[in-house]
Amino acid sequence: MYKYIIAMILCGICLTAKSQIWTPDKADGTYKNPIIHADYSDPDVIRVGDDYYMVASSFNCQPGIPVLHSKDLVNWTIINHVYDRLPLQRYERVQPGQGSWAPSIRYHGGLFYVYFCTPEDGLFMATAKHPSGKWTLRLVQKVTNWEDPCPFWDDDGQAYLLRGAVGAGPAILHKMTPDGTRLLDNGKIIYRDDRKQPVLEGFKFMDKRDGYYYFSAPAGGVQTGWQSVFRSRNIYGPYEDKIILHQGNSTVNGPHQGGIVETQTGEWWFVHFQDKRFYGRIVHLQPVQWKNGWPVAGIDQDGDGTGEPVLSFKKPNVGRANFPVTVPQTDDDFSTGKLGLQWQWQGAPQKDWYQLSKERKGIRLMAISNPTDSGSLFYTPNLLLQKIPAPAFTVTTAVNFHPQQDGDRAGLSVAGNYFTFLCLEKEASGNSLVLYEGKRENRKFLMPKKLLSSPPPPERCGYG
Repeated sequence: MYKYIIAMILCGICLTAKSQIWTPDKADGTYKNPIIHADYSDPDVIRVGDDYYMVASSFNCQPGIPVLHSKDLVNWTIINHVYDRLPLQRYERVQPGQGSWAPSIRYHGGLFYVYFCTPEDGLFMATAKHPSGKWTLRLVQKVTNWEDPCPFWDDDGQAYLLRGAVGAGPAILHKMTPDGTRLLDNGKIIYRDDRKQPVLEGFKFMDKRDGYYYFSAPAGGVQTGWQSVFRSRNIYGPYEDKIILHQGNSTVNGPHQGGIVETQTGEWWFVHFQDKRFYGRIVHLQPVQWKNGWPVAGIDQDGDGTGEPVLSFKKPNVGRANFPVTVPQTDDDFSTGKLGLQWQWQGAPQKDWYQLSKERKGIRLMAISNPTDSGSLFYTPNLLLQKIPAPAFTVTTAVNFHPQQDGDRAGLSVAGNYFTFLCLEKEASGNSLVLYEGKRENRKFLMPKKLLSSPPPPERCGYG
């Protein structure tokens, strides 16, 4: 069995990793969408004081659930992950499509809460005194086929949990203990209309307003759907519903699933994703206006109460202008003694996969045997990954390659259902620069195909 040393950006001993990224802040008081041109799927956002925090799905990649921070909803940086690894033995192997789905983040009683489900393991809750600090993770309830939970604390202190079912089913409400650690009932369906709001998921409770309970949820499917809001005088319903954002005549398909947040100055904004195929689910920011007791996201061109996405707009009024232009991290010279927060592994990380060297400003990635993948990157756990940061970009790396046997490989990959892998490979005739491609068909990965093989340029890439 061949050994593989595989990464999204680099392998072997890497001296630097640099790329060009998308910058949404136009530095003239306006911004352009998306605010993050990277796969931060199923975002949720809150404000605490003058700070905004965002979380997103990680699925099987670990560390999981990135936590991002902003001062103005446009400029974001990664400050943490909710967990280093999922506390389940089966995640030692790659579990495509499993892991954390659609987290919600809330602040209550001096604690930050993140709730999420995995499709086959149950409902999880994590708490922290500050999002950049240590999170405590616990399994609230072991169940299967739950998704997209969101907590809510009412005025009387009663805690609730709103969630869906895998496959996008109805809105189901549970009572919880005040500390949010235990469910008190089996849940009650509070909204279901498969004709008006099919494929309902991504539930997010909003703040009460004028005596109404509100929650938001996308419907209609990931690539073609819309964003709806639901309201009722009673938390158990019945609920009225309204579509507040759809594609309309815009170029933004399926604008939905995210969080609605109020600024310090009383403005309202909606952070949501757009499915952009191999770029992932990229993040947009829409202005929100309240009309007749309903939020309207984006721009309502025809006055019917349903908005369309904006591609550019005035930046949110957060009480101060001209915050520094920042973007989620990409570059890394590995000089700090730990991996940058932009990096994730495809499986639960192991200490023997890599070594960091402050002195050499590099990372050494170790080859491992992986008998389950038959040459496919799809099931290889030791892929060191970061998200594609822009529609077009350049990545610069430096690699030293020290193979031990024929078939050892190290290089650069773009990974997904279709992948390409540019690597140095030890062959019987010596080292070669090899390009592979592979793809998933009928839920199985075919053996990767070698597209080219040639001697590497020694002046550009060291090898032994």
